[in-house]
Amino acid sequence: MNCACESHFMDYIESVHNEKIKLIRALNRRKNRRKKNLFIAEGMSVVATAIRYDWVPQFILMSGKTKKISPIRTELIQWARTHHVACFQLSESVFEKIATRGNPQDLIAVFVQRWCLPPRIITQSWIVLENVRDPGNLGTIVRTVDATGIGGIILVGSCCDPYARESVRASMGSIFHVPLVRMAMTDFLQWYRRWPGDVIGTHLSAREDFRRRYKAPVLLLLGSEGSGLSPNMVEACVQLVRIPMLGHIDSLNIAIAAALMIYEMQREVIFTRQ
Repeated sequence: MNCACESHFMDYIESVHNEKIKLIRALNRRKNRRKKNLFIAEGMSVVATAIRYDWVPQFILMSGKTKKISPIRTELIQWARTHHVACFQLSESVFEKIATRGNPQDLIAVFVQRWCLPPRIITQSWIVLENVRDPGNLGTIVRTVDATGIGGIILVGSCCDPYARESVRASMGSIFHVPLVRMAMTDFLQWYRRWPGDVIGTHLSAREDFRRRYKAPVLLLLGSEGSGLSPNMVEACVQLVRIPMLGHIDSLNIAIAAALMIYEMQREVIFTRQ
């Protein structure tokens, strides 16, 4: 199948006033994503990952600029036809209006958000993020959680949106595989009390080194990039730990800190599965 054949069964959009284009632009704002319960994913490989995990997009937009025959593009279009997912080809000028600047992809898909309930039967470690503000960091943490077999992520307080474009892009498709839970602080402080393993938090004033044995499953609490864990979350921890610093700074980027902590928590699990 070549691009000319593809265009025979894709509607063509050449106006920024098209309703699909208006929706994409609206979904750049968090309040609209929350209101419509939708989000944007960009790129052939990311959308292919979503489909592999049984996510079905509402519709797919493709750039008319792409002329090169791509096996993944062809396979994706064939899948969309089979599953009755509408595909639209956009003029180059219209696609540029909705694509990410600096690192544009040639495909955009819209999906329904998925939110989970906190686990009732606890068999895996989980991570809790409080008031994390940077969507790129959040997406990177989602990717690390996916890579290490952590059960999922609980977002507490005023966290940024994991379904923001920056977060979805940074997750490299892991957003479609990692369970996400939203909880108010009061609900979390009730729920965590039945956790069967260690509840661990990172804190600048902690004396314990993070390189230690943990009682699995571990519930890891990480605070915001600026202020760290709130007093309520600190009180919830069985143990506070710190990552040693030898230079002139006193903290790491939260995505880096999360990766170090998670790999230490999962050390035995990862080595056992290799």
